[in-house]
Amino acid sequence: MTPPHRPSPQQQMDQAARAILEQLPTLTHRGLVVDSPPGAGKSTLVARAADALARSSTPCAVIAQTNSQVDHLVRRFARRHPHLKTARLTATDYTVPHDLQAHPGLRIGTRIEALEKRADVIVGTARKWATVTDRRWPWAIIDEAYQMRSDTLLWTAGLFDRVLFVGDPGQLDPFSEAKTDRFRGLSHDPMNSAVAVLLANNRDLPVHSLPVSWRLPPSAVPPISNAFYPSTPFHAGSREADRALTFSPLDIRTPTDEVIEHAARTGWALFELPARITGQRDAEAVQAVLGIAERLLARQAVTACEEDPEGHVLMPGDIAIGTAHRSQVHDIRALLTCHYPRLHGITVDTANRLQGCEFRVTIVLHPLSGRGDASAFHLEAGRLCVLTSRHRHACIVVARAGIAELLDAHPSNDPAYPGAASKVADGWEANHAVLAHLAEHTVHARARPGRRRG
Repeated sequence: MTPPHRPSPQQQMDQAARAILEQLPTLTHRGLVVDSPPGAGKSTLVARAADALARSSTPCAVIAQTNSQVDHLVRRFARRHPHLKTARLTATDYTVPHDLQAHPGLRIGTRIEALEKRADVIVGTARKWATVTDRRWPWAIIDEAYQMRSDTLLWTAGLFDRVLFVGDPGQLDPFSEAKTDRFRGLSHDPMNSAVAVLLANNRDLPVHSLPVSWRLPPSAVPPISNAFYPSTPFHAGSREADRALTFSPLDIRTPTDEVIEHAARTGWALFELPARITGQRDAEAVQAVLGIAERLLARQAVTACEEDPEGHVLMPGDIAIGTAHRSQVHDIRALLTCHYPRLHGITVDTANRLQGCEFRVTIVLHPLSGRGDASAFHLEAGRLCVLTSRHRHACIVVARAGIAELLDAHPSNDPAYPGAASKVADGWEANHAVLAHLAEHTVHARARPGRRRG
């Protein structure tokens, strides 16, 4: 028998997007949820949906969680949907980037009254939309909906008849620097994500999933999907032959050369330092992270992919260094400024700020590296998911030995609370799954040159 024809990744994505867009005009529920894996084209779907909804109900409101996300969407509307009259709703204390201020087709305003009659699409942050009163629109689209706090949804839900929620269920849940323990388990817990509360109170709401990641290479999809997306598996849109990371050859290799070459071959590498409790400040780990980045550039790494088949010489802007703590970011940036001029332009930031970003190569300082405990913050699955899912070619993790023993000594025993359930995977299990995968890609920092161990 001839095996049935399997649709291509693009055909699968087209079918998924078409099913979503066709359901919107006839939707009888108050909302529709779209789960999206990393790099699946959320922004593209949001723009297409806004275009379709603006044709039938003007204007369509688009809500994102941060100003940078809003600016990104506005640029996409201007570039891909120039026929739409787009407006940027902004706070009085925020300065819109110069490129958007200079765009002739974009209207910018701090009051909805000045925009609603002259725009097809109005884009703003959730906090800004929450200040709008005495208005109601047929439709809104909420981008990065899993990052929206449930109390923010309550402030904005009354403005719209129906809402399309688009987001990544594997990313970080909403967070607050204030103590929120007293809200745990309550139906109005503001720290629950908007989607979790929505689905808990509307169990018949339609939920769609985007099936393909265009960012992650085939080597990254199985471990990321299995560890962080057990209920919404996905696959890669590219083939193994589509992605390549190459270097100029060397006669003598250091462990740093070994780790970047292994990552180039397999898409993954764990650069393991000797076991030691260091806490957040680990000078040796910081030096290792920067040394790897510098070596990638010194050896003139070249990437090739389906978008750039002729090859691209790796530049500082193509690399990101991700950490769990802001103090680690400050340490790395300070050392980079003083001693690593070659790395000027590289991105160094926490997982929270790297959400939604994409790079050719990422270098990750593992959240549990050098720790003597495994707190809920450091075990959070969304944090590790963000850090390990930003790359198109390779992810290199730097960590001290002993994380497996640390996990075994601190099993997941957080109390269970009633109320809305998050789709984020269990952090303890996710960390074990990722570590088991990285065990096959380990390069020891003190191995003899030219020999890989692990």
